[in-house]
Amino acid sequence: MERVLDRVMDALDLETFLVCDSEEEGRRLILQLLQDMGFKDADVVFIQFQGPGVRVRARAYVHRSGDVYGWLKPELS
Repeated sequence: MERVLDRVMDALDLETFLVCDSEEEGRRLILQLLQDMGFKDADVVFIQFQGPGVRVRARAYVHRSGDVYGWLKPELS
């Protein structure tokens, strides 16, 4: 069965609101969430603490420049 992630060109963005006590805790939580989802390479793109937590956007890299890209495999056509 084909994995949809093999068709992702570079990265996957996740945006959400996390209930937490600080921006630092929110940063740690979103990176932990992406790690729990199986992503080994992730960055926080945007984070803003407001009220009960943080609005955060994180990017999980499926492929970085120079990687072997899954979408280049001929069997994906």
